[in-house]
Amino acid sequence: MRSAAGKPAFLVGIDLGTTNTVVAYANAADAQASIQLFAIEQLLAPGEVGARPLLPSVRYHPAPGELAAGDLTLPWPQDDVTSAQHPVLGALARQLGAQVPGRLVSSAKSWLSHANVDRQAPILPWGADADVAKVSPVAASASYLAYVRAAWNHRFPQALLENQELVLTIPASFDEGARALTLEAARLAGLPALRLVEEPQAAFYDFLQRRRDTLRDDLANTRRIVVCDVGGGTTDFSLIDVAFDEDGEPQLTRSSVGNHLILGGDNMDLALAHLVETRMAAGQEGGMKLSAARLSQLMERCRAAKELLLSSDAPDKASVTLLGAGSRLIGASRSADITREEVAALVVDGFFPKVELSETAKKSRAGIVEFGLPYAQDAAITRHLASFLHQQQGELPDTLLLNGGVFRADALARRLAETLAHWRGAPLTILHNDNPDVAVARGAVAYALARRGQAPRIGGGSPRSYFLVLGEAGKDNRAVCILPRGSASGEEIRLTERLFALRLGRPVRFHLATSLFEAGAPPTLGEIVDLDAGEYLRLPPLASVLHDKQDASDKRDITVQLATVMTEVGTLEVHCVAAADAGQRWLLEFQLRAGNEEPGDGEAQVVSPRIKEAIEKIERIFGGKAQKVDAKEVRQLRQHLERGLGGRESWDTPLLRQLFDALLQRARGRRRSAEHERVWLNLAGYCLRPGYGDALDPWRIEQLWALFDTGIQHHKDNQVCAEWWTLWRRVAGGLSTQQQLRLLDDFAFNLQADAAQRGSRPVTLVNGSDDDMLRLGASLERIPGAYKAEVGAWLIKRLQKADSEAADTNTLWALARVGARQPFHGSAHEVVDSATVAEWLTMLLALDWKKTEPAAFAATHLARMTGDRSRDIADDLRATILARLKAVGAPPLWQAMVSEVTQLDEAVTRRMLGEALPPGLKLIG
Repeated sequence: MRSAAGKPAFLVGIDLGTTNTVVAYANAADAQASIQLFAIEQLLAPGEVGARPLLPSVRYHPAPGELAAGDLTLPWPQDDVTSAQHPVLGALARQLGAQVPGRLVSSAKSWLSHANVDRQAPILPWGADADVAKVSPVAASASYLAYVRAAWNHRFPQALLENQELVLTIPASFDEGARALTLEAARLAGLPALRLVEEPQAAFYDFLQRRRDTLRDDLANTRRIVVCDVGGGTTDFSLIDVAFDEDGEPQLTRSSVGNHLILGGDNMDLALAHLVETRMAAGQEGGMKLSAARLSQLMERCRAAKELLLSSDAPDKASVTLLGAGSRLIGASRSADITREEVAALVVDGFFPKVELSETAKKSRAGIVEFGLPYAQDAAITRHLASFLHQQQGELPDTLLLNGGVFRADALARRLAETLAHWRGAPLTILHNDNPDVAVARGAVAYALARRGQAPRIGGGSPRSYFLVLGEAGKDNRAVCILPRGSASGEEIRLTERLFALRLGRPVRFHLATSLFEAGAPPTLGEIVDLDAGEYLRLPPLASVLHDKQDASDKRDITVQLATVMTEVGTLEVHCVAAADAGQRWLLEFQLRAGNEEPGDGEAQVVSPRIKEAIEKIERIFGGKAQKVDAKEVRQLRQHLERGLGGRESWDTPLLRQLFDALLQRARGRRRSAEHERVWLNLAGYCLRPGYGDALDPWRIEQLWALFDTGIQHHKDNQVCAEWWTLWRRVAGGLSTQQQLRLLDDFAFNLQADAAQRGSRPVTLVNGSDDDMLRLGASLERIPGAYKAEVGAWLIKRLQKADSEAADTNTLWALARVGARQPFHGSAHEVVDSATVAEWLTMLLALDWKKTEPAAFAATHLARMTGDRSRDIADDLRATILARLKAVGAPPLWQAMVSEVTQLDEAVTRRMLGEALPPGLKLIG
């Protein structure tokens, strides 16, 4: 329903929370209309529908036949945006998830900000069995929004939700990648037009709206407000400064936002689950360690107990029961009691300890991982607040606004307020939040009212500065400011002081960074700054292919400037604008699937001054003009390049990529002879390894992959065949899942085809030896874990038949790579299941590790601790592996890799990859 002028009938705020989704609305035509909560109809029990203001942000994937069709009937047609069959949403989903392990999708919002996994791949429920349907974090988020849309449209069929003025809330600390994925989820849900507002701001807008009649008095003694928003999955801090105009009216400016922290109620539930798990295991032989799915089930039980025991009229204790599975549902159940004092001590003292202002957040060598999520390394929210305030200039906040469901517990609210007052050495003003569960949704509507001039508005513009990383050699942290902090929304800023020469038809990528903390005045537009490590956040690269609007085939060079704007929607947009014609402009989009790009690449790189001579040598061998070169000169191309450029192990990424580009441009020349083809394949793979690390590597991989189907020219030359497979092994880190699966097809053919099949092989299917296939198969980290298990089974058979030490060494190396608990470039959800890895480890334990050192190396990687129960092996097997490593005198790092979450050193990384990475390139994750 819209007015005659086509305006929306309602202003709608949606809080897409980690724990719950809440919707509020107001009549758009009435400036004095109150903000109301939208009661969302949902399943409360099988076959029972009721309306509740909170929609749990979870979905349950039932087993076939688990629920009758009539149990899931809703008042509107069900049309889930994912491919899962008959998912359960609503309160019933949370109940079922607490009863049946491994089928509940939860914390999708936390996954949206986890850049080390493919957030658009079906990975949830994390660690679930293969027969459980899975969805991506984006699709799960979209399903909650789509459910809200269906419920709204059922109640207001004349005012469809997609036609209203919508505001969706996000954590203030969400980077541009997470914001873009949130908008993608809304689009999938049929809500393409909406604005984003940060949750701490929304909570404060709710306060402003509720206290609008007494606001001047309420803020009379306030000069700086800190908003602490601790939700189910994230913790956010924001500072809002208060000044007064000539009429005495408060003027509000948001001056700072904190870093992203995956820390909240989920962490508290997990800590309680660990306590209860230990208590349940007491007295049991061998103890008890729950699987990831069962621990998730226990967390749901502990969440309910926590909320009960921290409530105002809490009982002295509560019983937590974990049901058995299958036919032993009741008989195998376990229970443990936790008291109100225990919960208060664990949650209050564990997450809100009394600390001094000088006690900032602790950082360890490796982050905490549970259920695949990289939780904050320090669980103390008070220390994170101290870190945030340390970065600010001016006085400490004199006023506090708390938001988030955890602060319904008075003990938590009191502790945080007492800590901040202690730091100030003076009493603190507390702004009342009457309902932290719904304040953000109501505040989103108040924000919409403020945009219309019908309520107080918070100023401040962009909360952070944005920088273009220059990436000049030796100056990795030099960057130029393209959007200063405080820039107004909707106002485009052109960086006129820098021009970029770009070629039409070729992809362009820029690396951006955003400031986490800035002291003093923000940098000015165009100012060159040194970004100190730890004080800025690298964003996903911006990319586009620039085509002339009149002639798409135009390949000329053009000069462009960068134009940046913080949109009214709440996202960053960057355009390339032709310097000669401002009407020619191209939008650069964030590349959200890439998780392995090396920070520090920019538009200009300083490389060896002798690169011109090197390219001339490549031109002489592979160029279009026929030149008289003998086979020896072709074979010695690498040595000739090293004479001018230094040993190839010293070639850094910018130099390597310039050499690869020169080789790619002359790819036809590789077919002149077997020597040409061998050398070209060897150098091309070496110069593009590991397939990522430079801004244009995805484009280079795309160009290189175009050569795959044509195969090789000299297919009867065994060395050419071997170099072909070495090339693809070296660049495997840059290949997509589909491309790696295509390589897997050839891998399988070369290993399994009989004589008749080999006789009819297409010429373009390159022959590969068992050793070639061993190295290739071990490098395909993006193929599904089940396929990796098949590759591992082949390796085990090969190991059992091995008749030489070299065969053992190569096979054990490949087994370590295939079964690694922490992949180099693949996603964590694609590892081999821990039960299969346990079988491989049992076989390795039968070997003599003193005589066969690679067996210890392989076992180390198969048993490496990640902290994620879905990937880690059982504790008793871990203890056995660790004892064996100690007995054979294995390096201390190997032992540490098994006993704790740690990072690899350069030597171990080189051994695992089969060769060194380019200098300066580091693997992250």
